[in-house]
Amino acid sequence: MEDLTYTELTAETLTARSLDGFVRRQVVEECWRRVDGALVLRPVAYVEDWTLADRRTRAEEMLEGVRQGARFFAALDGEAVVGFAYLKPEPFGSRGQYRELGRFYVSEPCRGRGVGRRLFAMACEGAREMGAEKLYLSAHSAREPMAVYRRLGCVEAEELNQRLVEKEPCDVQMEFRL
Repeated sequence: MEDLTYTELTAETLTARSLDGFVRRQVVEECWRRVDGALVLRPVAYVEDWTLADRRTRAEEMLEGVRQGARFFAALDGEAVVGFAYLKPEPFGSRGQYRELGRFYVSEPCRGRGVGRRLFAMACEGAREMGAEKLYLSAHSAREPMAVYRRLGCVEAEELNQRLVEKEPCDVQMEFRL
């Protein structure tokens, strides 16, 4: 993955077809669930994947967000997006200290090669530029993504964004101090 280009895509360079070749596929066998206040690993088996229509819908949503101030950091193999970090611009938290890392994915063939680490660093720098103290993630609770977030230094969030908790009740709410 040394030949990848890392860049920020703008409203002029991000399109509804930018994710056409992206492979979201995630085989899930175990997920973290809250039991009596503690996170416990539980068997939960399914495959999460995006169809072409899903990829285009998400790309269109993020393009609209970028037009409204969100930031889209990408790892590109040629012109193909193989990883991305989507940073929402709206501050929240008791002091407006958080910015949400709304989407953070690496294409299946590129995982385990440091792509996510580079994108995460770009998102952190973007959040700092937006005045944030912390990055907030409503994190997928599967074992593998949670291990990635923890290796990156994320911990359970001190303050919960109730909108995100209600939207994805199985997610683990996490933060990263910038």
